[in-house]
Amino acid sequence: MRDSGPSPLDPFARHTMPRISVVLLLPLLLLSLWPTARVSSHHESGQWSCEPELEVRIEAGFKPGIITLDGHGDDWKDIEGSEFSLLPALDPDADKEYGGGKMTVKALHDGTSVFFLLQVDGNYVYSKGESPKCPSVALMFQIGDSATYHNMGGCKEGTDTCTNKTCKGHEVDIMHFSIGTAIPGRLYGGNPIDNGEGNGGDRFGHLVDLYAWSPHCRYIDGTGPTGNDSSAQNNWDGAWWHSSFNVHSGFVEEDSPYASDGQKGTYYFEFSRPLRTMDRIQQDAQFAIGKSSKMSVAFWYPINGNPWHGSGHFSINCDWVPLDISFGGSSLTRTASQSSWDATTAFSLLLSVVSLCLSVFVVYRVFGPRSIPYKPMEIALG
Repeated sequence: MRDSGPSPLDPFARHTMPRISVVLLLPLLLLSLWPTARVSSHHESGQWSCEPELEVRIEAGFKPGIITLDGHGDDWKDIEGSEFSLLPALDPDADKEYGGGKMTVKALHDGTSVFFLLQVDGNYVYSKGESPKCPSVALMFQIGDSATYHNMGGCKEGTDTCTNKTCKGHEVDIMHFSIGTAIPGRLYGGNPIDNGEGNGGDRFGHLVDLYAWSPHCRYIDGTGPTGNDSSAQNNWDGAWWHSSFNVHSGFVEEDSPYASDGQKGTYYFEFSRPLRTMDRIQQDAQFAIGKSSKMSVAFWYPINGNPWHGSGHFSINCDWVPLDISFGGSSLTRTASQSSWDATTAFSLLLSVVSLCLSVFVVYRVFGPRSIPYKPMEIALG
């Protein structure tokens, strides 16, 4: 079903959504999920002003084998997260903060893939097939060295002139999940059908893999202003859940809307992606253990039942937030381990010195010169 509201492919948007070139043989359902017409421009009012929280960070520690990607937050309970206020992306004013509460972002890696959990309170709302009437989330990562958080990469070129050459260095990577067609607890994102056709789409749950140079120039991986590239893939997997659900054996589509609207609770959005992908056309962020990347998180919610629009989202910060892919656990754990190692090393060194002294003493006693007691000799003189 075609969404009746604004395009769900409008994460971090501020201006005009371009016409996206798609593979002609894609089924009608996928075409219904991809915007093919321009929508009204979203322009900022006045000069952009931002006072980012400079001390905030997201740390992805090494924790292999503990996460099941099912949308539930139970297996994250021992993982520390970072808490963020959600402010309007176009007007980061504290007086306009999201009223449901703060968002907690957790991350970890298992040496091969990176995992994210987004946790935010919100009354349950769901309208099957109508994404703007359901909550939605997006992750955005810096690819190009010149890519800014503001204006989604910040390339100054217009819709008709932005290309991978004119906007080189302004690339950002985006994962967007609109849950209007996604069953809670089920896995969405990369699938053999869409990946087989060489694009970042997801015809089943609309967990799509995008890239952009600016709000004007935003495309599904594998598509672009100069044509399509069949080597693209959707490398993301994800699921969602709400704490008001009382069925843990699994939902099917016929169970929609899965719970009654208005129930208090918490939304959980869980995602994973390989640290490194096979991308060769500068459309995926690449992560490395021991290195830091830049990211942001966006959240859409139908306030008072009103459908959200592309640029009407909240964000965790008005600038990039560092994402640290660490070697191990927290820095506190690493410091404690280092201190323990230092103490053990000092004790071992002391024990070695004492042993050496004892050895020298024993060798000296066994092989050293011995004093012969004086014994007078009686000599017969006659």
